[in-house]
Amino acid sequence: MSQAPEAPSPAQRYAAFRRGQTGAAMAEFEVGYPFGLDAFQRTACLALEAGRGVLVAAPTGAGKTVVGEFAVHLALREGRKCFYTTPIKALSNQKYADLVARHGADRVGLLTGDNAVNGDADVVVMTTEVLRNMLYASGRAGSPDGSADRLRGLAHVVMDEVHYLADRERGAVWEEVIIHLPDDVQVTSLSATVSNAEEFGAWLVTVRGDTEVVVEEHRPVPLWQHVLVGTRLYDLFVGDGHVGGVDDEVNPQLERLARDEGRLPARGRAGRGGQQGGYRRPTASRSEVLSRLDSQALLPAITFIFSRAGCAAAVQQCVRSGLRLNTPEQADRVTRHVERRTASLPREDLQILGYWEWLEALQRGFAAHHAGMLPTFKEVVEELFVDGLVQAVFATETLALGINMPARSVVLEKLTKWNGETHADVTPGEYTQLTGRAGRRGIDVEGHAVVLWQPGMSPRTVAGLASTRTYPLRSSFRPSYNMAVNLVGNLGREQARTLLESSFAQFQADASVVGLAQQIRRNLEGLEGYRASVTCHLGDAEQYGRLRADLQRREAHLARQGAAQRRAAAAAALEQLKPGDVVRVPSGRRSGLAVVLDPGIAANGDAHPLVLTEDRWAGRLSIADFPAAAPPVGRLRVPKHFNHKSPQSRRDLSSALRELDIPGAARRGRRRSAAADDDELAALRTALRRHPVHGCEEREQHLRWAERWHRLRTDTDALERRVAGKTSSIARTFDRVCVVLEELGYLNGEQVTAAGQSLARLYSESDLLAAESLRSGLWDNLSPAELAAVVSALVYQSRRADESNPVVPSGGVQDALAGMDRLWATLGQTETDAGVQFLRRPDPGFTWAVWRWAGGARLEQVLGDDPDLTAGDFVRWCKQLVDLLGQVAVVAEDLSPDGAALRATTRKAIEAVRRGVVAYSSVA
Repeated sequence: MSQAPEAPSPAQRYAAFRRGQTGAAMAEFEVGYPFGLDAFQRTACLALEAGRGVLVAAPTGAGKTVVGEFAVHLALREGRKCFYTTPIKALSNQKYADLVARHGADRVGLLTGDNAVNGDADVVVMTTEVLRNMLYASGRAGSPDGSADRLRGLAHVVMDEVHYLADRERGAVWEEVIIHLPDDVQVTSLSATVSNAEEFGAWLVTVRGDTEVVVEEHRPVPLWQHVLVGTRLYDLFVGDGHVGGVDDEVNPQLERLARDEGRLPARGRAGRGGQQGGYRRPTASRSEVLSRLDSQALLPAITFIFSRAGCAAAVQQCVRSGLRLNTPEQADRVTRHVERRTASLPREDLQILGYWEWLEALQRGFAAHHAGMLPTFKEVVEELFVDGLVQAVFATETLALGINMPARSVVLEKLTKWNGETHADVTPGEYTQLTGRAGRRGIDVEGHAVVLWQPGMSPRTVAGLASTRTYPLRSSFRPSYNMAVNLVGNLGREQARTLLESSFAQFQADASVVGLAQQIRRNLEGLEGYRASVTCHLGDAEQYGRLRADLQRREAHLARQGAAQRRAAAAAALEQLKPGDVVRVPSGRRSGLAVVLDPGIAANGDAHPLVLTEDRWAGRLSIADFPAAAPPVGRLRVPKHFNHKSPQSRRDLSSALRELDIPGAARRGRRRSAAADDDELAALRTALRRHPVHGCEEREQHLRWAERWHRLRTDTDALERRVAGKTSSIARTFDRVCVVLEELGYLNGEQVTAAGQSLARLYSESDLLAAESLRSGLWDNLSPAELAAVVSALVYQSRRADESNPVVPSGGVQDALAGMDRLWATLGQTETDAGVQFLRRPDPGFTWAVWRWAGGARLEQVLGDDPDLTAGDFVRWCKQLVDLLGQVAVVAEDLSPDGAALRATTRKAIEAVRRGVVAYSSVA
């Protein structure tokens, strides 16, 4: 008798119901779009509707955000919440406006740190840091800021631009969010095209459960690659390979131009030494480039210039050239839009903000776009560009990071950029990200990437950049002090370690261990094979080989020691030289007698004496000219005001030098080697001679195999150390962080102390230094302006290394900064002892500007003090400062000896900074 099947559980019945309903929500959603969804969009949306998480990796402009918007649609349809996270505030503002237009202002909110609009709405757009902070706050007792309430009913989280987790400074936030989100929240991850999407997807499966990986490599708008030589536009590839496939052929005309460049006669004046300068092809001016693109119907265009000053200069050049890309009617529309959007800006600040110059360029149809601009100005440029009222934008690479500003064409002036330390070549990933802006879906049939010809350019190099589509996603995750106290407080130490071992960083480290383990296994097999060949019938050949290796190491050590002693003696002898001493240069081009003119002791103590030789050469010698000590062999009077640059003076003194009765160099006897008196070396030689294998006829053959065995054993040991270093590496770093926190009293075993609970509310990169500054009372008794100036040192980072000695206000600011610097050094030693190094040194480069601004100075006065400080940078740093001051105000009473007074001062400092252009917000 057959057994009756079991009745399905409620969960199984609900899953079957959902499967039957799959596609209904997508059908509703698709109606609202003017174009049909692509296959990859449909696949991702259906996965979301079926209750799975998704990772979508697709080229810029392919339409990834449609999947994110479907997650919003699902949440609203189910009567639940959706958070849409972005890496930057500008993208959050843009996405907020898009979703308001689609769903209405009453259903959409915005939380960026700068703005808090309808934060309890069903759909909230936020920066990823805001969600991270919300997740940590919700785990605290009572959740005083209401974070737990905001998370209640959360069904979907969209992680836009999730590849940001590779960012060295901010990338850890993405992994924190993905790991900490409640299990029942579906995560929609949207990424640029990366070569290891499957690896990232496999990690998402381990931490989030069932996740569909959707990879789309096809661009919906084909991309043509060009090179502009002068004002002539060449295709980079020939035939059908316009996008740069692996087998595409580089345009032979371009390769011929590159070859001919070196053969063409030089132009212009002869250089130094009569040599002609290299031939330079005429390069089109920026206005000529735009005119050329305009004539080819390739506008609107974004020209990437890897310099803010370069972007500003490009706009000025186009204005001076008389270039106009807008009609009078379009110029009038621009003016009306600008006046409406900037109506709230203080009128007295317009001149210092460069408003009139900016407006004139906009009226003509072109503009700059970079981080140094006022945020409002950047947003206006973006809006006018999308509306077709700005035809050309000169931008730094920050525009490529998620901002929705597609163009018909993208122009790259150079393929190198300054990375903060040196001029580096643009990587294939950067090239793909930048040129991905070309081609507007639904508007353009094709996009165009244009590289301007530069002297020495290789067409094949450009083709290589265009042909490499992807780049790997690498985690930058590491535990911070704030993260550690939050994890221990919410989960306990052991569970926190387990959680951290589920990070993508550890996942990648563990994956690399697999390959290392395979290599170790092969090496061990090889060692066994070598062992048979090493075997000797007289004795242990491996032991004999180790003896010989020890002997060789000892001999090398003694030889190095002897050489070091000789160099030290030579250096000491040089340092003792005085003017008039005659020395003998033992060898080289300057060998022979030389008289010292100047001892030349450098600041570091090294001697580089200025000498005159017998053959009238005058110059400096160094330790390299004296392999052994060279004491003076005589004396010669040097005239008081001797000029070694005078041929007559050199001739007279060298003649006197030759007339000295100094005997020739004595033949040096052989120096007794240190090895001759070394007991350890003698014992090793005796042991080697007495070893049984020493008498074997095949001794050298055995030793060759023993040497191979030893070399392979050394390599294997190194691999095993690498494996040990990677296994649980994130958890070990967490343990070291906890050691620092215990040492300073923020943790007590499994317990987070009162100070640790305050540290958990400080989310700055300099979290620990801020907390210690508060605890030590360094910020007590400061005025609001002084406090703002001092705290700015924890958020500001100089763009150039030469800003190391900025002007700072005297008095309380100077004393507090000095105290913070000493505190940083002390904490740095504590970190070093624990084996970590996280804290950045306070940077006082913004203190003067903040002190002046918080003290009531006008923007014109503040920016006038520092010609390198732009309005956009000033506003950006001020907003970051206000954010940190807000955190300080929350914990001041718990950490500072004079907490109540400091809290009041902090509130006043916030108000003093948040005024004028800093207070103005474009989102209301």
